[in-house]
Amino acid sequence: MKWMHVTYRIAASADDIDARAEALAREQSVECPAAAVRDVRVREAVMGKVIAIGPDGPDHFRACIALALETVGDDAGQLLNMLFGNASLQPDVSVLDVAWPDGLPDLPGPRFGVAGVRERLGVPRGAITCTALKPVGSSVAALAALAGQQARAGFHLIKDDHGLADPVSAPFAERVPAIQAAVDAANRDTGGRCVYAPNLSGGPRAVQRQLAICRSAGVGAVMLCPLVLGVSQVVELVRDELDVPVLAHPALGGGLRIDPALLFGTLFRLIGADMVIFPNHGGRFSYDVASCQQIAAALSMPLGKHAPALPVPAGGMTPERVGEMCASYGEDVVLLVGGALLAAEDPARAMRGFVEAVAAEGVRHG
Repeated sequence: MKWMHVTYRIAASADDIDARAEALAREQSVECPAAAVRDVRVREAVMGKVIAIGPDGPDHFRACIALALETVGDDAGQLLNMLFGNASLQPDVSVLDVAWPDGLPDLPGPRFGVAGVRERLGVPRGAITCTALKPVGSSVAALAALAGQQARAGFHLIKDDHGLADPVSAPFAERVPAIQAAVDAANRDTGGRCVYAPNLSGGPRAVQRQLAICRSAGVGAVMLCPLVLGVSQVVELVRDELDVPVLAHPALGGGLRIDPALLFGTLFRLIGADMVIFPNHGGRFSYDVASCQQIAAALSMPLGKHAPALPVPAGGMTPERVGEMCASYGEDVVLLVGGALLAAEDPARAMRGFVEAVAAEGVRHG
């Protein structure tokens, strides 16, 4: 019998918590009353078991529940379902952590990891610079021109904005080859190795068409939103289709009542993300310093055979925060600044200044 140990936070009284935890264990495993489970094997090997309960602030408790790994298999969507499927409909429950005493589910993890991304981008050490193509609604010509400007400024990585899917203003089939051509031209002129990461979106057939376009254009990375695209589809892409690094975007991740370090640091890494974007503290989102540090730690801590992935703190970041972010995350980090550079009086100068500031931090700490 193999189990995963899931820690939930439950709002309950001291009188009710034992029964509430037992009910949650059944809900997230056999989904029926214990009296209905007459098969001995199901009772012993599948039905969830409460391992421990402890207080967690006023009127809240932490309950560690063992759930059978056989119910997950190698399906990332089913992993999310067994962790939190029905319980997500119960507002008194959130998911805090998962431990794997009997081994991990059979998921791919990062194909490239920190070392592979560094090799692909030609950045052997120091923080990696990243920026975004904005705003949504721009024409193909405007986005390609911007990408060329960003690549000439020295960025290591340029990504589509996550809202840039297949719009009439810049269809994927036209946008991606044009942007890649602009980046390639800039690389030839500067000797750089800037990589463009288009945003994959849509159903399986649409994504397959997009992958064919990416391969034909010669793109060096892709971005995707696992919770929009579907985590099971992401796993299939990583296992069977993608031979370039994956940059994962956190869209929809804030409403799941799953601890951010678990969701972005562990689960996104398990499904194959080599780099994970998350909201940095002090930006336009509400994450605090501790949460961000926990996400970054989860992306690098031992996780079975899986390589570490790169944290990408983002969300309203500015060039003035380069030193702070480098000090906070160390050199294994991707620093993503987008809108603040485009809003500058002289965007090209702001882009160069950001890249130079990151390089200077690398020298200072090298």
